[in-house]
Amino acid sequence: MTSVALLVRPGELRAVLGAGRADALDALVAGVVADPGTLGRVFPAAARRTARGELPGGGRIEDAVRVELVAAAASVLSPGALVEELGLVYHHGDGDERRAVLLGLSALDDPQVDGSAILLDALRTNDIRLVTAAMGRHARTLSLHDWRHGVLKCLFVGAPLAQVADLAERADDELGAMVRRYVLERQAAGRSVPDDAHLVLELTHPTPPRES
Repeated sequence: MTSVALLVRPGELRAVLGAGRADALDALVAGVVADPGTLGRVFPAAARRTARGELPGGGRIEDAVRVELVAAAASVLSPGALVEELGLVYHHGDGDERRAVLLGLSALDDPQVDGSAILLDALRTNDIRLVTAAMGRHARTLSLHDWRHGVLKCLFVGAPLAQVADLAERADDELGAMVRRYVLERQAAGRSVPDDAHLVLELTHPTPPRES
């Protein structure tokens, strides 16, 4: 069984939903626990059955609902079977559903779950929502090579590096060299350089303190 760090505590999410929609979520969760193969069928309908919109503390209601469904599947599936099921949901889903799968992967707390292939697919897109979600906690499963290119993809599409998990810990000289080339190319083309690029350069080659 794989544990999941839910985006919102169950009681808080149900308070936001209200009684009727909370009951609908409970029914969806129970259905997935009983038959995790239904995850792909209930995922698209989850927002319609419950709610869409902003959560009081930030984030989206529909993301929290869908991550709870991922948690339900994770409670009964082996790590390999869970990744297979999530891959099917991701590849058949729309942008919102794909983002929720990526958020669900980053919420999983099991080193045996390797959804890196799903992350790499998201990083091949230019959808800022997918790129951002792909570089969450589950990006630890990416090789350092792929992770560096994920950081660079964030810069290209404008995904905030504040959302990249373990940036300070994993940033290295090679990432710094890649970002320096990116900065020089933009400057040569007369284009602005995002502040996040300077953040990476500072992490990889800190500015020495000025002498007083």
